[in-house]
Amino acid sequence: MGIRKTGGQRTVAFLGSLLMALPGLVLAASPAATPPATTPEDEARALAAGRDLAVAPGADFYSYANGVWMKDTEIPADRSYFGTFNILQDRSDKRVADLIQELARTPAAEGTEARKVGDYFASYMDEDAIDAKGLAPLTPRLQAIAAIADRKALSRLLGTTLHADVDVLNATNFFTPNVLGLWVAQDLDAPDTYAAFLLQGGLGMPNRDYYLLDNERMSNFRARYRDHVRTVLGLLGDKPDEAAASAEAILALEIRIAQVHATPTESEDVKLGNNHWTRAQFDTLAPGMDWTAYFLGAGLPAQPVFVAWHPKAITGISALVASEPLSTWKAYLRFHAADTNAGVLPKAFRQENFAFYEGILSGTPKQSERWKRAVGATSADLGEAIGHLYVDRYFPASSKAQIEQMVHNLIGAFDRRIDALAWMAPQTKQRAKAKLASLKVGVGYPNRWRDYSTLKITRGDAWGNHERARAQEDRRNLAKLGKPIDREEWVMNPQLVNAVNLPVMNAIHFPAAILEPPFFSATASAAMNYGAIGAVIGHEISHSFDNTGALFDATGRLNNWWTPEDLQHFEASGEALAKQYDAYRPFPDLAVNGHQTLGENIADLAGIAAAYDAYRQSLGAAPAPVLGDLSGDQQFFLSFARYNAAKGREPIVRRIVITDGHALGMYRAATVRNVDAWYAAFGAKAGEALYLAPQDRVRVW
Repeated sequence: MGIRKTGGQRTVAFLGSLLMALPGLVLAASPAATPPATTPEDEARALAAGRDLAVAPGADFYSYANGVWMKDTEIPADRSYFGTFNILQDRSDKRVADLIQELARTPAAEGTEARKVGDYFASYMDEDAIDAKGLAPLTPRLQAIAAIADRKALSRLLGTTLHADVDVLNATNFFTPNVLGLWVAQDLDAPDTYAAFLLQGGLGMPNRDYYLLDNERMSNFRARYRDHVRTVLGLLGDKPDEAAASAEAILALEIRIAQVHATPTESEDVKLGNNHWTRAQFDTLAPGMDWTAYFLGAGLPAQPVFVAWHPKAITGISALVASEPLSTWKAYLRFHAADTNAGVLPKAFRQENFAFYEGILSGTPKQSERWKRAVGATSADLGEAIGHLYVDRYFPASSKAQIEQMVHNLIGAFDRRIDALAWMAPQTKQRAKAKLASLKVGVGYPNRWRDYSTLKITRGDAWGNHERARAQEDRRNLAKLGKPIDREEWVMNPQLVNAVNLPVMNAIHFPAAILEPPFFSATASAAMNYGAIGAVIGHEISHSFDNTGALFDATGRLNNWWTPEDLQHFEASGEALAKQYDAYRPFPDLAVNGHQTLGENIADLAGIAAAYDAYRQSLGAAPAPVLGDLSGDQQFFLSFARYNAAKGREPIVRRIVITDGHALGMYRAATVRNVDAWYAAFGAKAGEALYLAPQDRVRVW
């Protein structure tokens, strides 16, 4: 669907490394602000209360569905963005915090996962201990950087910064502050084996546009970033003149890195990214870096083949290793070593990091409480250990069974929709149905939990705990290379509010934390559940058949299984949808990129269409119950609009539009304008802003 996000192109939520919140500008009545509903009537009453009846549904369905909440809700001071996903994630985080604080107060036996979780959290919370250590934890890294004497040594140290911190197809997380990022996943040409993917990196700001766009807003961000770099270097002990000169040089270096970066749209193009380079080819295709030293530093000295996802960027960054002064690279590495670890460094670093990244770039006026950041850090490094505790307490078997039945019904709806496609050739239908039949579904949590038994967590060592956890995660990923594919592995933690499609695995996962109101409630009507979590399920299933999923066959191999005529029809429908989104303009000077968001938009449209079919099928011959003044179809579409609701401050909204593969929620909710049943449910008519003549409605699946 998908901090980031959660969840990228394969995920429901977005802002991978930011919030794991759903895009948009606003929600219906907050479940956190009203008493829990206990009957279908209560659920429908809460849904209806969110409407702004002064707005015509056909003019602005998003505001009609969510207007009351939009007017009454303020974004919390510690947030740049706030909506349905955030409300659910807050609920999950509070539960996790309660679990962890119990463990921190009453430590479990030494060596147990429960003990490690409690000790990690307690260490991160102990700011006095972190402050007392000063720069001591960072000193070995700073000394190693200072010792760089030539390009070979520089290359080797750059190799030590390569971490498994990006994910192309599952979380669509393309950002790493290190010069390159590593993703270990199935080889797209041979999905039974793991491959090592290399992605572009090296920027401190969100993406290339922040460095290259020639306008006042981005120029201001660049100036403020230079000031931030200078401040951090000053905190490391540089004299003011030295810090200022180094900050200027670092910004200039990052601008040169940005110039060789791929755009977000290019990054999401699988055909552009699937470039297999042998180890020997790096020396000829990307000269400048001492690749032998680099891969030795990265722990990959014997890896014979890599997938260069961003070949131009790898070549360009490698050239910069040779062309830019060693002194600039050393200053760059010192800055990033401190900046990326600010959370476990003294207070001045933490405050400066928040001031720039959350304050200036995102518009957040107040830093979140330390316990919230501690929950995030602990979940990042011990995610499945926490997830195991979470589902034992909060995710009943009855919910798992009900969601699995809904998934079964949605798959059936997709199967019937494939049969009904007049434009699709029989052989393409056969392959599509084979892919659907082999789809592997995970609900709530993995069947096999991750092993943390060898991870050392020491109470009072926040820096060391994070470093050891990151090192173990790197080792876990590198150990996959050359091994059989583990199709049971999850890429999201159960306590994360998100959902994901894994195109090479041909699998979908729905973590436990998203299976909560308002997405799913055991007491809600079928219409409401199918309009919310049903549309999410349909969204993820449809990713197997969107503009990227259509490139992968039932085995996960990158293999176009469409006839040329079918593909042409599909792509034409995609183009029509892209043009629809290109016309959306949240600000006078900024429009949505319909191609950048196309995969998610196709998934939204196909997902709601299939969810509607499954909802009607679930009724059998019975009519949908009317609850209050809402018909069944109205409950369905209002629930869809409600889960897309959120509010954002201008800097973060602009950032989403520029960088994210998801459109804003206000435009995602407008997907309904392509669904015939919505017109009948709400009486939208010609002349209203959302109205599309039947022949102009986009129909993909």
